[in-house]
Amino acid sequence: MGGTTSSESSTSTTQTVSSSTLTGVGNLIKLLPTGTVFLFQFLNPVLTNNGQCETINKYLTSILLGVCGFSCIFSSFTDSYTGSNGVTHYGVATLKGLWTLSDLGSVDLSGYKLRIADFVHAFLAVIVFMVVVLLDANTVNCFYPSFESTQTTLLKVLPPIVGVLSSSVFVSFPCKRHGIGYPTTTSQSSS
Repeated sequence: MGGTTSSESSTSTTQTVSSSTLTGVGNLIKLLPTGTVFLFQFLNPVLTNNGQCETINKYLTSILLGVCGFSCIFSSFTDSYTGSNGVTHYGVATLKGLWTLSDLGSVDLSGYKLRIADFVHAFLAVIVFMVVVLLDANTVNCFYPSFESTQTTLLKVLPPIVGVLSSSVFVSFPCKRHGIGYPTTTSQSSS
């Protein structure tokens, strides 16, 4: 019977570790700008003319990068809640709480205030997006056509470093926000 207890505690520990790992990966996926990256990957080959940029292509690609960067930052400050009517409402976090277009006086939104973690997550999300941009050959050929082979080493080393740093922060300090497009939880406060 002593072996059974050891086996049960080992299974319990394995399940706990697996659960926390999956929770960390879920938080990481929630914070990475996947929709923004999809938009970038979809429009970038057209706007960069497959890396053979003219002046207009550089302007259009710059606008795309600016819009996608803004999307990464903005999405870090959005949150959602389920109102008393059972409908999900979205808003933007402010210093006083969540600002929404639909004013439901019955729900206290002061628990959704801006936090320092929101700014850290926004910064890291845009850094992760910029690494994705630097890994795209069309963008590099468009803006830096004479990118030397010694500098390509930077592109090989940079993604793992940024990935480890941002993943560590995202997993260690998970974001409690449920931005636009993410499901809400049953709790009414995101503090």
